Amino acid sequence: MVQEKQSDRQQRLDNFLQAVEAAQKVQDDIIKYGIEAAHLYCDDVDGDWLETWEEDEDGQQNFVALVTNFLQSDDLVAVKVRKQLKDKSLQEIAVELERCLSLSEDEDRIFAVKNVLAGSVAVAESNRGTSSDEIDEIEFLYLAEELLEKLADILSNHN
Repeated sequence: MVQEKQSDRQQRLDNFLQAVEAAQKVQDDIIKYGIEAAHLYCDDVDGDWLETWEEDEDGQQNFVALVTNFLQSDDLVAVKVRKQLKDKSLQEIAVELERCLSLSEDEDRIFAVKNVLAGSVAVAESNRGTSSDEIDEIEFLYLAEELLEKLADILSNHN
């Protein structure tokens, strides 16, 4: 058991050292080559990637833009989400939802979205000194399920 911990620590240390070395190499290349160092690390520096940032390979809008557009709409679910997460920008919400949808299991996605929706309430409730047990978890789950259905519709319509 002790040897496993030492081995794990050594592995983490080795990984950290590799990351530091890689960062130092990037820094050295930037100092040595200036802006031209970008060509060493990026395949398509001179391409039109900035102009097509909002489009994927098929010319369709990317996920974050699609979700942001949905969240700006008058859809009842979008209104509920905006109201719930009023302290976050629409783009922040879309990025968090994209992270949730990257999970492989349906149940994991639902609970991840629920946690995103409940996150701002949990912070507000803890600031007021109330227990997070008092938050209506079922309402968040229902809203998370509705939101996931809407997102699935959005993605299927744009693919």
